[in-house]
Amino acid sequence: MPAIFVVLWSTGFVGAKYGLPYAEPLTFLLWRFLIVALLLLVATLVLHAPWPATRAEFGHIAVAGVLVHAAYLGGVFSAIHQGVSAGEVALIAGLQPVLTAAVAGPVLGERVSARQGAGFVLGFVGVMLVVSNRLAPGGAGTIGYLSAFLALAGITAGTLYQKRFCSHMDLRSGAVIQFSASAVLMAVLAPLTENMVVNWSGEFIFSLAWLVLALSLGAISLLYLLIRHGEAARVTSMFYLVPPVTTLMAYALFGEQLGVVALVGMGLVVVGVALVVVRPRPA
Repeated sequence: MPAIFVVLWSTGFVGAKYGLPYAEPLTFLLWRFLIVALLLLVATLVLHAPWPATRAEFGHIAVAGVLVHAAYLGGVFSAIHQGVSAGEVALIAGLQPVLTAAVAGPVLGERVSARQGAGFVLGFVGVMLVVSNRLAPGGAGTIGYLSAFLALAGITAGTLYQKRFCSHMDLRSGAVIQFSASAVLMAVLAPLTENMVVNWSGEFIFSLAWLVLALSLGAISLLYLLIRHGEAARVTSMFYLVPPVTTLMAYALFGEQLGVVALVGMGLVVVGVALVVVRPRPA
């Protein structure tokens, strides 16, 4: 599962870049969320999956979905749309386990070690190197990077919220609620900020289909299974592999390249996240 998850999660950033020339980010996500919600609704009804027993449980699942899907993916797609490279967005979002470790103690009562604290520092120093290198004139700009950090905040808060309030939800009916709530939010925001025009080219249809089937149905389900079976600070122990894999994919497909300072920053991030999520071997 970890190897499959790394590859699928990495293709999400590349798939977004591939499809965004044909639709604006929130409009793109509105279509994605609607299709996923409908497919999962059919599967839930056919398989007779249980639904939440209370309104409170229903509400918690919806909130977690808005954080994990709408906030996270909205930030990722907006950052790439603003010109931040797929590799850099993956790098910033890849700090999720580091940030989770930093706040898991007060939120979930999990112990954060000195080693994880060192990883936290290294990770953010690395990201600052990457960001400072690109905020020069002609770079992607502040809005793009703020969108990437919104994605980081969304996936971190969503992971913690999911772990605390939704750890026993049925993945089928729960996903219907989460994607439906995210679609409603996109349906409100997209008309206010975008023209909602979609160029239904072959490239866009392929990108949309891949993101629906491989990411929203495949990778997200794997993520929730991993959240359910591990500590919040360690559950995404493979996330530190995503930025390098994404960067290699983006280089092969789009010719994206990172400068020396950015590559050094990426190296620091990889080491920092590894310190947080990789368990030491017992003596």
